Amino acid sequence: MGLNDEERKTIVALELEKSAHTLEQVDYLIQGQLWETLANRLYYGAYHAVCALLIHNGIQVGTHKGAVVMFNKEFIKTGKISEAEGRIYSQLQSLRERGDYALCTGNSSIS
Repeated sequence: MGLNDEERKTIVALELEKSAHTLEQVDYLIQGQLWETLANRLYYGAYHAVCALLIHNGIQVGTHKGAVVMFNKEFIKTGKISEAEGRIYSQLQSLRERGDYALCTGNSSIS
């Protein structure tokens, strides 16, 4: 990855901060019944946490799909994280995509 330990720690901290900030919006979105935006924020909260985990372990990814692939390979398949928890991340990604792109794909429901 080309990062020294201090750079890696800084980036991990920033990713975790971004995850936490994103998840702080959840209650407001639930109260407003903003379900598509909620799906987006939940996914991105998880995505930034997964990125922090990957970076902490020296794993570089450049895409959302790459994050899913490496998360599954390095943490789910090895049993470090349960398959059930891994499915949550994949489900959040699917909900976010359906909410963000429903009109483009003709699938207008995120339920």
